[in-house]
Amino acid sequence: MKKFAKRTLITVTAVGAVLVLGLSTTTIVNAVASDAEQDRIETYGETVTVDGREMNVLITGQGSEDVVLLPGFGTASPVLDFEPLVADLAEDHRVIVVEPFGYGLSDGTDRERTTQNIVSEVHEALRSLDLDRYILMGHSIAGIYGIEYANRYPDEVSAFVGIDTSVPGQPNMDTVFPTDLMAVAKNLGLVRLLTAVSGPGYDFPAYSDEAREQIALISNRNSLSPTYLDEMTHIRTNFSDALGTGFPSDLPLLLFVEAHNANNPDWVALHEAQAASVADGTVIPVDADHYLHHTRSSEIADGLRAWERARIATAG
Repeated sequence: MKKFAKRTLITVTAVGAVLVLGLSTTTIVNAVASDAEQDRIETYGETVTVDGREMNVLITGQGSEDVVLLPGFGTASPVLDFEPLVADLAEDHRVIVVEPFGYGLSDGTDRERTTQNIVSEVHEALRSLDLDRYILMGHSIAGIYGIEYANRYPDEVSAFVGIDTSVPGQPNMDTVFPTDLMAVAKNLGLVRLLTAVSGPGYDFPAYSDEAREQIALISNRNSLSPTYLDEMTHIRTNFSDALGTGFPSDLPLLLFVEAHNANNPDWVALHEAQAASVADGTVIPVDADHYLHHTRSSEIADGLRAWERARIATAG
């Protein structure tokens, strides 16, 4: 029995030593790599000052309509993420991609990531660009932020276009995330290790190797940052605060929606109910996963154009 206990103690000690050595290695590698990668990140867009910090935006294209694009939660680089869709829309629209604080090349912030704060910051950025009338278009959680935005600034938002956007009352949005543990994993380099094993993603023809590399670099920097984690913490309360809210009844809505959501069979129906709550609401199911714009950017851009033409014809 004593020999068994001694062997067990030796084994546990050895395993512990290996773990400590491994974590020490990943921590050092993460710190060194983070510094080195910062110099490899290529700049794009331009910055505007919001609340004393720098927020990055991209403005491209020409047209009679301005389209403002907002990202889904945790998107490493909204500008690069939306690149295929922006390239298509910019043929006949002026497109403005906003990278909120903690996203892309924008600064982080210690301001709470409440819907109200995020919306006011985005609005301040757009006002600094002298934008006063535009289509607001967003992915995922931008659907929740978009409701607040459209109700607060109804004279500026001419329509809302959703890319598989979140809806008030959708299930499973009351999760409490272990953000402290996630921060530790980030500092220990475990997130970088997992990313290296799983790959950078974006393995679609629309994204170049250079874009994938840049997205990976920016993801290593922004993922699980303090700003990211604070927004994650507020997801539960932001969704709770959105219960019972909706877009203004006179605001036109165009909602591109994942046609077959295995985790939520009522997904399309939730968006159809949202569209029915306004005078001019349209739902277009798309046969793709949640990131519709990664593989169906042309379908989204063409759908927006057709919808715009139909509205002009009806008004005429």
